Parts: sequence; structure tokens; C-alpha cells
Amino acid sequence: MRTFRRICVYCGSSNHVDQRYKDAAFAVGATLAQRGIGVVYGGGRVGLMGKVAEGALSEGGDVFGVIPAKLQALELGHIDLTELFVVDSMHARKMMMAQLSDAFIALPGGFGTLEELAEATTWTQLNYHLKPVGVLNLDGYYDTLLAWITHASGEGFIREQHTGLISSAPDIDTLLDKLANAEIPRLHQWVSKI
Repeated sequence: MRTFRRICVYCGSSNHVDQRYKDAAFAVGATLAQRGIGVVYGGGRVGLMGKVAEGALSEGGDVFGVIPAKLQALELGHIDLTELFVVDSMHARKMMMAQLSDAFIALPGGFGTLEELAEATTWTQLNYHLKPVGVLNLDGYYDTLLAWITHASGEGFIREQHTGLISSAPDIDTLLDKLANAEIPRLHQWVSKI
């Protein structure tokens, strides 16, 4: 069973979402802090990003934000964090977030969240890191993505042993337990079968 010092949280930055998503994001941050797990996230003060940070900070947790200079210039960065890193690009942001984290969780979000989730999962699949990935499947938000993984596997685009790379749970406590026990296939176990 793994233990986590810091977990990266990917999530939406829109304020124009249902309150239940904001409440869930706050609860994720608070729960991580209560468990002594630091939060790594995109550094924003708006949308679910801001709520995750607020939740963790409300419980005295450590919160590390990583934001591109372009977004910081728009005054979108959260200034009350343990540390806010301002980087040159989105690529640098994602790399730093991955380096700071022991696991990855995606909350509901849009294109950016999906892209980050896919990249972290691909890096795990290819063993660039051996860090587990999960989605908080609040009210079935990720049901269609999980169905697509099954479909893509059936069509031969995702190996069967990789269909479980993304853990899923409707609540943060269950998801954290799944991530702690996640099995990650080693590259040598499946590359030889190509």
C-alpha cells in the first residue's frame, strides 16, 4: 500500500458550474489536508481550482500551485498558498506538477483537465513514472470516459492490462484507498508481447 506526501489535483477553472462541483472540490482539498497529504494544483484562485486550495488551506494543509506566467499576468493566481511557482509555459507547468506529486486525481473539468488526465495516465502506462491516476466520478461525471476506455480496449487501441490504469470512485476517501492499492503494469511485462 502506497503512502502519499503530495497529490496533484486536476480540475476545472470555471466558476459557471453547479455548486455541488464546488463543494466537492473544497471537500477534496480538506480531506487531503486532514490526511496530511499536500495538494499540488494549477495555482488558480477561480473555479474548482480555487475551491480545492481553499479546502486544503482551511484545514492547515500545504498547497503548491504551479501557474504559467501568462495566466499569472491576468491575476488568476492564488496568492495565499504554501508556495506558488510561476513557470514559462503549460508544458513546464505540467512537468513541475508531475515532479512534485506522488499521484494524480482529476475532478470534473473541461478540455484542460481531460488533457492533463490523459497525459498523466500515458506517462504511467509507459512507466515514465509509476504514480497512480484516478478520477473523482461525482454523479457519474466520468462514466462516458470510462466507457470509452472499455470501447477503445475492445477495438484494440488500449491493452486490457491498461484498462484499469485510471481508478474511479464517487467519493474522495474511496478513491484515495484505490490509489494507494493501485497496480501499475511494468513496461517489460507487455512490450515483449507487441
